[in-house]
Amino acid sequence: MTRHATGTLFVGGALSLTLAALACPSVLGFSTVSQAQDRVIAQTSTGPLTEADRDFVVKVRAAGLWEYPVGKMALRKGTTDAVRTAGRHLVLGHAALDATCRRIAVRLNITLPDRPSPQQQGFVATLDADTGRQFDSDMANVLRTTHGQIFGTIAKIRATTENSLVRQLAEQANDTVLDHITVMEKTGLVDFDQVLFQETTPPKLPAEDLTPPPPTAGEPQVSLTPVR
Repeated sequence: MTRHATGTLFVGGALSLTLAALACPSVLGFSTVSQAQDRVIAQTSTGPLTEADRDFVVKVRAAGLWEYPVGKMALRKGTTDAVRTAGRHLVLGHAALDATCRRIAVRLNITLPDRPSPQQQGFVATLDADTGRQFDSDMANVLRTTHGQIFGTIAKIRATTENSLVRQLAEQANDTVLDHITVMEKTGLVDFDQVLFQETTPPKLPAEDLTPPPPTAGEPQVSLTPVR
């Protein structure tokens, strides 16, 4: 049994939305609990699973939990065709990634979050309050920054993981993130000087702001469904 993600799931984030609020390496909302990312935590039928592999699956899931509703906002509130197109790509891309995450999480015994991190909830809440061109600009720049930051992480996972399911997810994520970077740039609203600065010199936030809460026992798992 599943329940669909909606904008109401994410209202009430405490952080204000500015490019300065973006943090790395956990921009997708998962704070690593161990420095030993290459430590094997399970031997599976599809290859050894490391902490980095597990964290990556959780990061991809957490990304969808906030970018998917932002994409739906863009379809509803975007003031240009390019912004609405970017929103459609967010929705379709993260619905597909989410289906893969949920499928492989079962096989690899990975617990997935059902809510984004406090930082990510703040992004969604502020974008939800934005209107007009402010929404268009904030969405394009924030999403271009976060996707640029995770691009290198995807490449590293693809290059180093020995788990075939994680490799498949990394390949899918690579294609999806590159597509999302491209459609954000096609809006014509990306401030490259600011975005590239934030990608390379992000501030740090407390771990509790970057970590999605664990799923609530007994609740149906959130499912992100395509909207065309």
